[in-house]
Amino acid sequence: MIIKHYGATQGVTGSCHELVISEQSSLLIDCGLFQGEESRQSLSIEFDIQTVSALIITHCHIDHVGRIPYLLAAGFSKPIYCTPATAKLLPLVIEDALKVGVTREQTLINSCLKLLQKLIVPVEFNQWYKINLSCESDAKMRFQRAGHILGSAYVEIDIVQRHEKSKKPKRIVFSGDLGAPYTPLLPTPKPPYKADVLVLESTYGDKNHDGRKQRTKKLKQVIEKAVSDNGVVLIPAFSIGRTQELLYELEQIIHSAPKKSVWQSIEVIIDSPMAANFTEFYLEFKELWDTEAKRRVKQGRHPLDFSSVVTIGDHKEHVAVVNYLRTRNQPAIVIAAGGMCNGGRIVNYLEAFLPDSTADVLFVGHQAKGTLGRDIQKYGSRGGYVFINNQRVNIKAAIHSISGYSAHADQAGLIRFATKMKSLPSVIKLVHGDKLAKQALKNKLAPLLPKTEIHIPE
Repeated sequence: MIIKHYGATQGVTGSCHELVISEQSSLLIDCGLFQGEESRQSLSIEFDIQTVSALIITHCHIDHVGRIPYLLAAGFSKPIYCTPATAKLLPLVIEDALKVGVTREQTLINSCLKLLQKLIVPVEFNQWYKINLSCESDAKMRFQRAGHILGSAYVEIDIVQRHEKSKKPKRIVFSGDLGAPYTPLLPTPKPPYKADVLVLESTYGDKNHDGRKQRTKKLKQVIEKAVSDNGVVLIPAFSIGRTQELLYELEQIIHSAPKKSVWQSIEVIIDSPMAANFTEFYLEFKELWDTEAKRRVKQGRHPLDFSSVVTIGDHKEHVAVVNYLRTRNQPAIVIAAGGMCNGGRIVNYLEAFLPDSTADVLFVGHQAKGTLGRDIQKYGSRGGYVFINNQRVNIKAAIHSISGYSAHADQAGLIRFATKMKSLPSVIKLVHGDKLAKQALKNKLAPLLPKTEIHIPE
């Protein structure tokens, strides 16, 4: 068997991997969009899909599913396997991706979504599911919780060559994106029992996050300092995952704060219709929450829908809020899409408030090379500037980063996932990370797994 990579080898976006089982049959794992510097790469499907028997989706972040419309346009008509929660979220993500990057023509969008819905096959967590192949091999797959976003999974694939006497399956594990331990809402991912081959993400292969208490304390401190001058705090966040985790943490801070503190009067503005939709799905799939979150609900609390939250709807309302915040003298927290600032409503806020010394920008996730978010992180600390809509914008706002709120596992978490299996992998392929992150993770794993071949695909 061969694994071919059509993305996530030069950076952290565009995840798309083909497990070639024979000349007649293969499986595609994810089909994501390139972002940042990598977005210059072609979006067309330049690999042969004739032998692809199925597409397996680990989760519905755009860098794992954004090329699906191009796959469908190329003639793909085989099953698309994903968890039930991902099955619900996926059409919304694809519709948004089409509107932003392809077309506003609703007829075309509807035809794409209709085909997508027809192909989606929901598969529950922790259940083996047989995949039909066009060759002399048998395959089955199983989703396990990845703890990254709602419905996210890593996938175990067992392949048996019928002509082999032993009939011993070869197990290939694709990590997708693994969640950080002790994050709000979702359980920490557990390593698989075994893997012969592991395809492992490495987004934070060179870094370790703050602990839960540390990052919550830092979040509280940053916001309290930021609003002491009645300024606006801007938090760029992905609509799925990060927004809901932040709401959960903010609800706890507000719940625990003294009655007359600033926390009891501060508004939390969610300016992303997609985030609002996905929050509804998080509420619908409460059975996927961790024990702590379920306990809060039993106490009568509303971790994602508390009284301080204001949700912004259409574009007209969004523009009105940006203008309103410019003129008022009262603190507010704004959580807006998108997470890397390369698009979405956050861009208008940044254009308006980066030159404001009373404003603060708080990054809580990875900013890929070539994105506006990375540039603000890089130049903001030295009083620099960025270009937004071809206009120079000076940065006078304070810039903060809390890596602990990343939805990705850190170096320690990735090492734990790879080394705590009962039967260790003979091969590990490191993907979905910048060059330095992958090399750092390889250097850490090599002495811990001396019998394992560790590759960094080009």
